Amino acid sequence: MLEDVLLITDKHREAAAEIEKEILKRKKDKFIIAISGESGSGKSELTHVIAKNLRKHGIFAKPVHVDNFYKVLPLERTEWRIKNGIEKVVGINEIDWEGVRKTVDDFKNSRENTMPCVDLVTEQVDKLTTDFNGIDMIVIDGLYAINCDEADLKIFIELTYHETKKAQSSRGKEPQNEYRMRVLEQEHKAVQSLKEKADIYIDKNYKVRLK
Repeated sequence: MLEDVLLITDKHREAAAEIEKEILKRKKDKFIIAISGESGSGKSELTHVIAKNLRKHGIFAKPVHVDNFYKVLPLERTEWRIKNGIEKVVGINEIDWEGVRKTVDDFKNSRENTMPCVDLVTEQVDKLTTDFNGIDMIVIDGLYAINCDEADLKIFIELTYHETKKAQSSRGKEPQNEYRMRVLEQEHKAVQSLKEKADIYIDKNYKVRLK
């Protein structure tokens, strides 16, 4: 997403270094990594560090943010959720999984792909065109990223929104009003439902463990 704020700390670097070892053990042509976790858990930071570290090994890894693939546009989402019932509609089905799969397929086949890209300042959706020819890996991150069946390595961050309120505030996330808290609770339930899909877990102290 455009204008996203990254707060990279030692815990992200240390976790990324451990995960990097596992990636290098398992890597193959057109390798796909997926990282899930709740809002503020450090998905974007971890994605950035992992992708950057892989360059040292001659591996080009491209981040793909699932949060760009919401079916309802950012400027319309709050009203849509309230109208349709937050507890009914917030969750995995808000994502355009066909669009995600199209991006994955274009990556696997080294094609050019145009995907949505949310500008967090204007809350409008731009288009980002990427030529996947020469890209070795993609790192898909987002609340529900490990729902992507095509992922070869799935990572789950165990921090919940209860522990990440400070991080969300620091990154300029939505204010902690009643609407936002209801959304976070529904997202929490949906994210936790995916936990068993993971191959690697990052616990609340940001320590890495294999399944």
